[in-house]
Amino acid sequence: MSYLEQMQQDCARVEEWLRTCFMGREPRADLYDAMRYSLLAGGKRLRPVLLLESCRMCGGDVEGALPFACAVEMLHTYSLIHDDLPAMDNDDLRRGRPTNHKVYGEATAILAGDGLLTAAFETMLEHGGDLPAPRVLAAAACLGRAAGARGMVGGQALDMAGEGHALALADVEELQRLKTGALIAAAAEMGCILAGGGAEARAAVRRYAEKLGLAFQIRDDMLDVEGDEATLGKPIGSDAENEKTTFVTLKGLEWCQDAVERLTREAQEALDVFPEAGFLCWLAGELVARKK
Repeated sequence: MSYLEQMQQDCARVEEWLRTCFMGREPRADLYDAMRYSLLAGGKRLRPVLLLESCRMCGGDVEGALPFACAVEMLHTYSLIHDDLPAMDNDDLRRGRPTNHKVYGEATAILAGDGLLTAAFETMLEHGGDLPAPRVLAAAACLGRAAGARGMVGGQALDMAGEGHALALADVEELQRLKTGALIAAAAEMGCILAGGGAEARAAVRRYAEKLGLAFQIRDDMLDVEGDEATLGKPIGSDAENEKTTFVTLKGLEWCQDAVERLTREAQEALDVFPEAGFLCWLAGELVARKK
């Protein structure tokens, strides 16, 4: 099986699992519809793939890790719903479709995000029974740290506070390390945790994912300038419209491309301690020139 086929298989398994979520539950107005609307809107599914393949690389049970991978995607989807709200980025499109609040209204969109956030932890704790309890708890704690004020939410707060202000490169790096990078790093580390990886393995996987996450964000900033809206599935130029300092505004496109390539090499080198790191090294390389 090629690496591309392996990724497609991972994505298909994640999609199949997510489609079963919240079905058959007692209706709560539009709440479950709104949750599923964004959860099943497609996307790269990068974070669940990272979790599954990190688990595989570390010798773990990929099938047992699947609910955790889907939990990470629930949490990521909640963050997108809230990020699109008028009080934050005020976006009309996400993944080529109207954003959640444009379809269901702001109040339901907020509650849909809240529902997905809490469902992520419910999913891990309800479906982790076949794995050793310490691994389940460590994985949940890892995700909790990455999602909260010390991670993604903290990064979102810095992002909002930085609008209209000129930020230094170190400020933008810290902002994106938290807002985007924390969840990417957590997803990869959770896979290692669920496989029973030790401290050295966890540190190596985290280094890989941190480099990957920064490269991913820099590429995102580039696409907001030079991307195609139809391919990207969301408006381009929103960073400039919201007066955000980005890697592109600070350093330009050429510097950004060089940085993406350098960070990708460093991510791949971080996995030298693993004999079966081919897929994750390939994945890092594939993201260098992505168009969406």
